[in-house]
Amino acid sequence: MSKTTNKFSPEVRERAVRLVLDNEGQHGSRWQAILSIAAKIGCSAPTLNDWVKKAEVDGGRRAGIPTEMAERMKALERENRELRQANEILRKASAYFALAELDRRQK
Repeated sequence: MSKTTNKFSPEVRERAVRLVLDNEGQHGSRWQAILSIAAKIGCSAPTLNDWVKKAEVDGGRRAGIPTEMAERMKALERENRELRQANEILRKASAYFALAELDRRQK
């Protein structure tokens, strides 16, 4: 889970990204558009820049791993980790009970 809170709703993020992409031509550069819009919505310029980059990746306009794929990979990694832990517990339990069975037979 993320350690930070999401101060801005997805709707606000989408609108801010749309404003940057739509108004980019009215400013000298993308960064100037980001600075202007970030000040208006109350977020930092680097944060808005990250949102824009992520939107471009998700839209296929920039190279990178889309959000949906990254979330899926994270879930699979978590499941894999949990399964490895369960297998380790079962392996240790099996060894313990095998040893206990040997002790019982020797008596």
